[in-house]
Amino acid sequence: MTETTLSPSSVAEQLRATAFLQGFPDSYFWRLSRAMVPRHFAADETLFQEGRPRELFAIVVSGAVAIEKSAEGHTARLGTLGAGEAVGEGLLLGDTAKHGTTARAIGDVEALILTHEALESLVKEAPQLYAALVQRSARTIAQRLRVASATLVGHGRVMAFSGGGMRREHDLLGEREVPEAAMYGVQTLRALENFPITGVALREFPELVCALAMVKESAALANRDLGLLGTEVADAIVAAAREVAEGRHHEHFLVDMIQGGAGTSTNMNANEVIANRALELLGRRRGEYDVVHPNNHVNLSQSTNDVYPTAVKLALHASIDRLREAMRDLAQAFLTKGREFAPLLKMGRTQLQDAVPMTLGQEFTAFGHTILEDVDRLGEVQGLIREINMGATAIGTRINAPQGYTEAVRAHLSRVFGRELITAPDLVEATADTGVFVQLSGVMKRCAVKLSKICNDLRLLASGPRAGLGEINLPAMQPGSSIMPGKVNPVIPEVVNQVCFDVIGGDVAVTLAAEAGQLQLNVFEPVIAYRLLGSLAELRNACVVLRERCIEGITANADRMRYFVEHSIGIVTALVPVLGYETATDIARSALESGRGVYDLVLERGLLTREALDRVLNPEAMVGSAEGVPL
Repeated sequence: MTETTLSPSSVAEQLRATAFLQGFPDSYFWRLSRAMVPRHFAADETLFQEGRPRELFAIVVSGAVAIEKSAEGHTARLGTLGAGEAVGEGLLLGDTAKHGTTARAIGDVEALILTHEALESLVKEAPQLYAALVQRSARTIAQRLRVASATLVGHGRVMAFSGGGMRREHDLLGEREVPEAAMYGVQTLRALENFPITGVALREFPELVCALAMVKESAALANRDLGLLGTEVADAIVAAAREVAEGRHHEHFLVDMIQGGAGTSTNMNANEVIANRALELLGRRRGEYDVVHPNNHVNLSQSTNDVYPTAVKLALHASIDRLREAMRDLAQAFLTKGREFAPLLKMGRTQLQDAVPMTLGQEFTAFGHTILEDVDRLGEVQGLIREINMGATAIGTRINAPQGYTEAVRAHLSRVFGRELITAPDLVEATADTGVFVQLSGVMKRCAVKLSKICNDLRLLASGPRAGLGEINLPAMQPGSSIMPGKVNPVIPEVVNQVCFDVIGGDVAVTLAAEAGQLQLNVFEPVIAYRLLGSLAELRNACVVLRERCIEGITANADRMRYFVEHSIGIVTALVPVLGYETATDIARSALESGRGVYDLVLERGLLTREALDRVLNPEAMVGSAEGVPL
């Protein structure tokens, strides 16, 4: 949070423009402009945190703020607030308890802040203003509770609506009542009842929600360019979609990630939310679909069968970017350790048996390089993901998509997404094919297999501390046993192993879902999206945790590693070029049977002079060096 400089008159002007203070007299604005201070919050910075004492009330001037609630280690977004809205009203109501939610900036946020100390002065000096703020806060909180209730969905039913009222909507199957506070509509309501499957709502994957909004914005712009949408309706749809893409209104995206219908419920959830928000921007009520209709306007020239896979690809592309960044950081941590451990000699092992000497630096450097290989493989798949089928509509024949629409929507979507996208040359093939998802899943499985192998190695190298290898020390994270005092387990590599197992299992689900497609459409893309997006997020989080809570804190036991080298028969391999394989084998056999060292046996048999033997059996000379790999 950084303080910005504004004159009281400028602050007063910003306060006049806020919906929260609408209708206040000028004298109130004058007084508040001297009590509130402008602040800037960077993306992901918190205005306040759940469980912390209440210290401020804020009015959002620009940007958006997410209201989050934690439960059982999971964070749920309860709502989003935009320009002109207030947050932290509990302070105005005299609530001295700790914050029950967290307010987090979505992108850069400018806000006006009223601190606890400034509020105390305001209460004494301007009691009427304070009373007006309390009244406005109570009304706002009540409305916010109705909205939150309309987004609490579980087990296929909508929860209580705190007396918020209902509106009637209709679809093919008839009329239903929808909560007035809900931005979704009747088709989303039916999906909530039909698919209580995973309990994981669309809003839990913000990349997908944002991607859907980008597709809807681009489609509206293309339809406007072609004269199919009037400017007023198109602009309202674009503005609503941009709010969603910026992180607002995600609390209304509630359909389960796994659903029947090839993603139709997800598409309609987006259509209905954007239509109702567009109506609000036009000064209309939610549900006035004769003005902005979810199908006729928001879904114009589109089908779920081109919208959904395109949005999934955009979401995957963004998620891959984050995973690649986390993998690069993890690889760099290994390479840094590789340089730190470069002088430390140890035994290399094959098939869990002593092999030949190497350095711990070489071992850790190899870990880093194998991860970087997969960063490149993921980048290659991203190139394939940028092929889309927008304009295909139902099965790739472009029915209901006018001439010029396919190229227009591609161009707009490329600009909105920030990457050049390619229209598939055969839209019928592209609508039916899920091969790129299978390829991505395979690369992710490769990442998981290799990362899990690294964690296996870390656990083995750290085994002990006294009856195992004990060559490295992993940072102690928590007590390891409820019954064995003093035990500390390698919990971070263990949890990463489990993430990798889950990703590998997800690859099986993606493979089966892709294979099960029939004729012109694969209806199982929802489970493909669920597994791929979930696995990408899990792998990213695993890489971050492994780096921050394990790799960066690893230390080495140099003396123990040196002891293993000096007492291993593995160094006998260096004698093969000098004495021959048979003689070296005989020395190794004698060393194993007698427990004596290789060095002593060679001298005793007079096979080499001490000077020659020192030169051949120098462990540092045996570790080799590849270009760019430290010893």
